[in-house]
Formats: sequence, C-alpha cells, structure tokens
Amino acid sequence: MPPLVRRLIPLLLVVGCGSAAPTEDPEDVLLDLDIDEDLDLNLYETFDYDDLDQEIDAPAPLSPEAPVTGDEETPQTSTPPAPNNQDFKALGLFGPDTGLGMPTCLLCVCLSGSVYCDDSNLEDIPPLPKDTTHFYGRFNKIEHIKNTTFTNLDKLQSIDLTGNYISEIDVAALRPLPQLQQLILADNDVKVMPDLPKTMRLIDLRNNKLKSSTEHLEVFKDMKDLEYLYLSDNELDYIPPLPLSLRVLHLQNNNIQSLHMDTFCNSRDPTFIRRKLEDIRLDGNPLNTHLFAPAYSCLPRLPVGTY
Repeated sequence: MPPLVRRLIPLLLVVGCGSAAPTEDPEDVLLDLDIDEDLDLNLYETFDYDDLDQEIDAPAPLSPEAPVTGDEETPQTSTPPAPNNQDFKALGLFGPDTGLGMPTCLLCVCLSGSVYCDDSNLEDIPPLPKDTTHFYGRFNKIEHIKNTTFTNLDKLQSIDLTGNYISEIDVAALRPLPQLQQLILADNDVKVMPDLPKTMRLIDLRNNKLKSSTEHLEVFKDMKDLEYLYLSDNELDYIPPLPLSLRVLHLQNNNIQSLHMDTFCNSRDPTFIRRKLEDIRLDGNPLNTHLFAPAYSCLPRLPVGTY
C-alpha cells in the first residue's frame, strides 16, 4: 500500500467514529409504542369507590337455640339471673300475708318464734305465724285490738304494744290465749281492762286511762302466778284485790286516797304474812300512808309513799 493511503486510513476512521448517531425524539418513541402488543388493560378489576359509603351490617347475635358449628365463635352474652320461683306460703317461712299484700315476716322480723314489728308505722296488728311465742309491736299507730287479732295463736306467751294509741280492746281479744304470761300495754289510752287468762305473770299498764270503776279489775286475784303488776300513772282511786303470788306492785301517780284492811293482809288472821310482796309504790297519790298502818302490817317491807 502506498504511504499516502496508509496515512489517510486512520484519518478516515477518526472521522467515521466521531460522527454522532442520529437522535430520536422522545415523543416519537412514545407515539411509536405498540400498546396492543405489551399492555393488558384487563389485568386488574375496577374498584367501585361508591361502595365506601355503604354501611357495614354487624352480624346478628346467635340465639341460644342456634347450634354452633365449625369454628364459629359463640357471642359473649350476659346470662340473666334465674327467676325466683319460691313459694313463700308453701315453704311456711314467712307467715301469713298482711293487709299490705306481703308476708308478715318480710314486713317485720321473725326470729325463733319472736316477731318484731317495732316502729313500722302499723295501724293494725298483722296476722302472725301460728308458732309465734313473743310479739313486739312497739311504737306504732295501733288503736284497736280486736277479738280476731290473736286467733289460733296457742303458743303466744308475750305481747308488747308499748307506745301505741290503743284505746279499745275487745273483751275477748286476749281470753283465748292459753299460754299468755306477759302483757305490756304501757303508754297507750286504755280505759277498760280486757279479760285476761289466769296464766298471767306480768301485766304492765302504766300511763293509760284506767279507772277503778273499770270492769275486770277484780280478775287479778284469780291469777295464781301473777308476780309483777304495773299500774302507775292511771286514774285509779283504790287498790284491787291481789293474789298471794304478787311480788311487785306499782301504783304511783294515781288517785288513791285510802287503804282497806284486807288490801294486803287478812283481818281475820292476825298471823297472816304476805312474804312475797316486797316492792309497793304508792308515792304520788293523795294518801297519808301512816294513817293506815294496820293495812300493811303483814308486809315484809313498808310501801313507798308519804308518811
């Protein structure tokens, strides 16, 4: 090869390599894309954004009868308490019904034969259970004790109605109580003594309106077990006949003006001594006790009063 040609070849190669390749417009490249060839527009499902406004319904809780199958979770529901189907009357625990439509022993407190109805705003004595032995109805508004109040209460031994408004007691209201031993009617308005069984051991009629003309005051002498008789703060003007069993007699603040020879002693028997009667209260009466010394000469102790 001639030397001239050898020199021209490198020069031609440099010129050929330095010339830039023709550039393509980017827009032309995009326009020339064959989208039908490489892009599948159905690859993804379209999403309806209007569904976002729909409310989601919570699943209804399973009913107790619905069976649970598979892996379903049992809903946590609170179980209501079982109804109380006890028949109080059949069980005999709470006694007969009162006029308020409830068992007496729900209105009052019943404990081992004792019924406590104190300060219960009662206007009548409620029907008591047949096994009642002690009844307490203090500080109520009871006015009347009827013949039917204590019917069929053969075990009743004690009645305490202190602090009521009792002004009327039917004559036979307490008579059919074969085991009655204590009657406490202090702080009432009793004017007439009712008939009482001969089994009495304590009678408390303090602060009432008893008068000596009242019937049935003579019944005390037939009570062979009577030990305590409280008749203070009444309107008595003489001392009724008393049994030999008596130990305490309170008659203060009455209208007693004189004593009879046989009130405590026995005028026909000068040796007679009433040994059990050791507590006699006659203070607060218009009575000068030293004028009636023979009336209590048979007593182990002098009465309390004005000498």
